[in-house]
Amino acid sequence: MSDIAFRPATAFLDTSRIASGPLAIVALAVKAALVTNPEAAIIVFEDQTGKVVDLDLRGSDAEIAARYAPPAVAAQESTDDAPRGRGRPKLGVVAREVTLLPRHWDWLALQPGGASQALRRLIDEARKADGGRSRTRAAQERAYAFIATMAGDREGFEEASRALFAGDDARFAEHSRTWPADIRAHAAKLLANDHVADS
Repeated sequence: MSDIAFRPATAFLDTSRIASGPLAIVALAVKAALVTNPEAAIIVFEDQTGKVVDLDLRGSDAEIAARYAPPAVAAQESTDDAPRGRGRPKLGVVAREVTLLPRHWDWLALQPGGASQALRRLIDEARKADGGRSRTRAAQERAYAFIATMAGDREGFEEASRALFAGDDARFAEHSRTWPADIRAHAAKLLANDHVADS
């Protein structure tokens, strides 16, 4: 299962927000809305990126909830009680491929703690020195992804987009004032920097 299931989402029926929260809850709300009106134009957005999410709504409510729910807490608790084996503890480490030039690998090999520890240290230092610029850029990009879909043909979109990337909240609010309230509210929510984890 993709990690999308662990992220919050928001569903819109035309220009009205109909559900927001864990993807399992949003998926069930979307299914219920489609039962009531099979022709409804519903779009679901992942809150972390502002991008459209396609849902698989086949099966019963229980099957849909299971498809989009995070692993059960009970399963986690049972593994916590199990005797620990040898080796490193699980720390939520995700293995991915990194491509570096030979000189980079040579430098990493000389660092205390090995390549992984050196890379983690460098990333943490860069995040501290960033001053929030990456978070702000991510917030602008997720808000833009959302408004491009929901308000791309609305009055003031171009000006609002320019204000968005200029960081001018007052101009953004001015040029988006004629948009439906739920679209404006969700764009403001996506502009908040709390969607990007600090861990």
